[in-house]
Amino acid sequence: MQSGSERALITPIVKVVAVAALVLGAVIVIKPFIVAGLFAAVFVLATWPLYRAIRRRLRGSDTWAATVITLAAVVLVILPFAWLVETAIERVPGWIAIAQRWLSEGLPPPAWLARMPFVGGVLDAYWREAVAEPGALQALGRRVIEFGREPLIAVGAVIGQGVLQLALAMFVAFFFYRDGEALVASLRAGLTRIAGPLSGELLTLVQDTVRGVVLGIVGTALAQGLLATIGFLIAGVPGPLLLGGLTALVSIVPGGPVVVWLGATLWLLAQERIGWAVFMALWGALLVSSIDNVLRPLLISRGASLSFALVFVGVIGGLIAFGFVGIFIGPTLLALAWRLWKTWLDYAPPAHEGAPRARR
Repeated sequence: MQSGSERALITPIVKVVAVAALVLGAVIVIKPFIVAGLFAAVFVLATWPLYRAIRRRLRGSDTWAATVITLAAVVLVILPFAWLVETAIERVPGWIAIAQRWLSEGLPPPAWLARMPFVGGVLDAYWREAVAEPGALQALGRRVIEFGREPLIAVGAVIGQGVLQLALAMFVAFFFYRDGEALVASLRAGLTRIAGPLSGELLTLVQDTVRGVVLGIVGTALAQGLLATIGFLIAGVPGPLLLGGLTALVSIVPGGPVVVWLGATLWLLAQERIGWAVFMALWGALLVSSIDNVLRPLLISRGASLSFALVFVGVIGGLIAFGFVGIFIGPTLLALAWRLWKTWLDYAPPAHEGAPRARR
């Protein structure tokens, strides 16, 4: 028979094991929704003022307000993104066919190349020599295709998963909107037990940081995409809406838009439209890319002071860890962690009676 002391020792152990098993089971159940839930939480926090305005219009109906803003997000976010992905996928076979034709037949150098001062003649001769050996071009093309196959497949998988993650995130966001105030109240009660009087400040910090980062990332992406679209329309580049959408998408990665407008510039050069190529290069460098250095820090600094390095690491790390939606989750988590760290360093706890207040 067990003594009373043995039972007293075993009982807490059994309770701890039971609680640990319960928590582990809950984590396993919600694991497929963690990424979508994180993105939904970021999205809801960033758009909560808009949700409250819609709810006032609908006379306080949480369900209808959540339905309206969720459907609006689907129409304004998911559908354009899905269109962009589908259109890009449809264009890929044509781009591959053009590349294969160039590799098999050779692409003659443009006439303006030989007229370039100093280096034009050398470049023109080198180009013609390379074109005269289609076998070498085909071998080079095969090496490039083999080298880029796996990255392209990985990027396609990430983008395809991104559409599904966005759809799932919007489903979760509906419940976050509808029950958001109850969730915040529960979270506030839990934080009060952990952080005491600092809990309210922490929640405000989370809200401001998330809104600042999302506003900076999305606002900059929209601005760069709009400017790029206008430039493509003026220069007569085909598919301006598609290229503008791609510019907005890759602008989330610092320096990403250069790939799009530089490609358009090279296409204009290949068409011997020298003036428009110069215009496209200047438009891209002076407007599309330079606005990133002004607008993004300005918008992000409204809620979180986040350096270029942290934004870059957050985007790449979030993409690797969480997939496409990690582009938004990564910088947000890093900004939030940085702000919490700085707040903790600056925080001076209330002085006890008879004890002097700690100096900063």
